[in-house]
Amino acid sequence: MSIDIPQITLNDGQRFAELGLGTYNLTGDAGVSAIAAGIRGGYRVVDTAVNYGNEREVGEAVRASGIDRDDVIVTTKVPGRHHGYDEAIASGRASNETLGLDRIDLLLIHWPNPSVDKYVDTFRGMLALRDEGIVRSVGVSNFTEQMIDRLLDETGVAPAVNQVEMHPYFPQTALRAHHRTHGIRTESWSPLARRSELLQEPVLTELAAAHDVSPSQIVLRWHVEMGSTPIPKSQDPERQRENADVFGFSLSADEVQAIGALERGRIRADMDPLTHEEM
Repeated sequence: MSIDIPQITLNDGQRFAELGLGTYNLTGDAGVSAIAAGIRGGYRVVDTAVNYGNEREVGEAVRASGIDRDDVIVTTKVPGRHHGYDEAIASGRASNETLGLDRIDLLLIHWPNPSVDKYVDTFRGMLALRDEGIVRSVGVSNFTEQMIDRLLDETGVAPAVNQVEMHPYFPQTALRAHHRTHGIRTESWSPLARRSELLQEPVLTELAAAHDVSPSQIVLRWHVEMGSTPIPKSQDPERQRENADVFGFSLSADEVQAIGALERGRIRADMDPLTHEEM
């Protein structure tokens, strides 16, 4: 049975879901099967990247899922080595060919790489791809408020999405407020703060018991309450279903505040976009 995940409208008029499927490390035939199972189970936003090395698998999974192509929103990302106007255009075209899905629904800059200082030209190249119809929406990942302001000042276009690290330990309060000002959708990578003790926190286990759900579901529902699209990753169909099944309950304002009190910062300090760079 497929779970119905609600959708919202981005600042460019395109559709987006309130919860999506991460695909990092889902490769090969097993990856295709896992991603296809997620799509059949109700996921309509599927997140990949050039640097994940699985664009081919994502494209195959969309085709194998049996779900209408127009109902699936596929995201991929321009890597640091493809920064620059012409380079971004070539990167997007190559990703589109690898995916084999006729278009990219959402194209993001994977990391800003500020020392290279080409993210504005990269964004302009992505806008050109949007004008060509190869890409529907353009956005960014791991951008700060100041970087978004620079894009706005120099291109006049707000990203549709900013995909960033976000979880109860790092709720990105100021950045989310900035996003709301410009109609930018927050999307959360590592929404369950993997490789941490988050899911063992007493406040989460107590709320899970009170709502008769899992701690993971409490955290993912918290993301929904925050107005962010989390993209949890799982290759197990039952876990995929559990992660998606967070729209049958809600959290009170006090419960949301209690979860937010867990804030303590990034899981990994070396992933700060002001200093971390990926090619």
